Amino acid sequence: MSQGLLVRISILLISVCASAVYLVPTYVGEKNLPGWWSGFLPTDEIRRGLDLQGGMHLILEVKVDRAVDNALDRLREDLARLFKEKSIKFDLLERAPGSRLLLKVSAQNVQAARALLKSDAPNLIVTNTDPGTAGTSFLLGLDKREVRDIKTNTVDQALETIRNRIDQYGVREPTIQRQGQNNILIQLPGEENPERAKELIGKTAVLEFKLVDDTRDAEDAVRDGVPPGRQILYGTPKRLDGGLGGLGGAKVPWLLESRTLMTGDTIKDAMVRPGGQLEGPYVEMSFNSAGARVFERITGENVKRRLAIILDNRVYSAPVIQDRIGGGVASITGSFTFQEARDLAIVLRAGSLPAPVEILEERTVGPSLGRDSIEQGIRSFIVGSCLLLLLIFAYYKGAGLLADVALVVNVLLVLAILAGFEAVLTLPGIGGIILTMGMAVDANVLINERIREEVRLGKGPRAAVESGYERALPAILDSNITTFLAGVILFQFGTGPIKGFAVTLCVGIVTTVLTAFFGTRIYYDCRLAGRKLSRLSV
Repeated sequence: MSQGLLVRISILLISVCASAVYLVPTYVGEKNLPGWWSGFLPTDEIRRGLDLQGGMHLILEVKVDRAVDNALDRLREDLARLFKEKSIKFDLLERAPGSRLLLKVSAQNVQAARALLKSDAPNLIVTNTDPGTAGTSFLLGLDKREVRDIKTNTVDQALETIRNRIDQYGVREPTIQRQGQNNILIQLPGEENPERAKELIGKTAVLEFKLVDDTRDAEDAVRDGVPPGRQILYGTPKRLDGGLGGLGGAKVPWLLESRTLMTGDTIKDAMVRPGGQLEGPYVEMSFNSAGARVFERITGENVKRRLAIILDNRVYSAPVIQDRIGGGVASITGSFTFQEARDLAIVLRAGSLPAPVEILEERTVGPSLGRDSIEQGIRSFIVGSCLLLLLIFAYYKGAGLLADVALVVNVLLVLAILAGFEAVLTLPGIGGIILTMGMAVDANVLINERIREEVRLGKGPRAAVESGYERALPAILDSNITTFLAGVILFQFGTGPIKGFAVTLCVGIVTTVLTAFFGTRIYYDCRLAGRKLSRLSV
């Protein structure tokens, strides 16, 4: 027996044994594996998609118009600051209908205002002017290209923020991708708590720091009207130590200064800390260098005042500033449960959404439906495979039995590769495996028919086998390569289930060529090397 043949046999046996080892966790279950197994052997099961194990399917719409409005609000603040710095007086600068800004300046400041808009606000265009006796009114709007870029960037940023939150949430193999212009598709296989997942994904997570107005009573402000420069937000009841009561308590109003001293975009990290028995766990935030400087300045200028920590317009805590706080570290308390504190840390760490999102479509696939799909898929796979194996054996006899063995090894390799690379198996993926079996049968039919032709021409076993394999190889490669390229295109441009089908199809085509051509050839080469093959059963 030649050395090359020994190498091929060794590679085949190692591949089959490795495949069996990789599939043990799938058949047995990760929890049922012995303790020594996880030390050096693979423990990952074949991951199942949403259609096989249940989970959540969401389509979110990103409110991109809100992002455009927010951009206009920031531009309004920047313009007011620029006018003040350049000593250009203006009579009015406010939002106008149609996502525009209304600017009114006196007659003597019109030219200066035009020059400032041209030099320092190039992304604003003057859509209309209205000269008057007392001054000139400008209607300012964003350029169409700027609006388009804001909307595109908003969806991209929302997609990345949601992906970061889900990754930290711990869902395995989620599907998160853009759908259309403003929508995001989310699939969470195996998710058992859909309400918590929706709250975590959809939370805007706008963190703000504002001062509490302790000179007035919040209840009086609600009843008599909010004073200028103040606002009412709701939170949980106050405790005697200056913190807040439990999250389940009745909501109470807080009178706050409208000015936002600091936002959460300077947060570098957020972690859950255990806390004591009375206050429970809390969330500790650390700021970047710029945020640390701002936070130190704020606390230094407002010693003995309450600083409200607000998330999505809800007051979480309002501790008293005892002294200047350096080091860039702050904490949010509120009698959280550990799960509430962990979710809050996730949204702070992953960042805030650039615009609100709305759930357009929601579907929950129950585990029972997943089990039914698996059972039906496996049943159809087994019945179809058995009929196929019997038909091949009946038609090609000994060569058919060899093709059957190659077919079983082929499926074994496909499943092992899916487990080894942690790919996701879906119902379309099972369809891809069945199609792979069809391609493998086609390859074996080509080989056996070529060998039959050579036998009919009177050639001996060695010549018939060598000529049959050589003549069948071009046709096998042509059909499989074209199908493989089609699978690559489906994977590149497809979504969800289409990708699952493409993965199993491409993997199956590679294993088909290896088992149907090279694997079965090893058997014939072994028999011919030992001079034990005097007649072909084909």
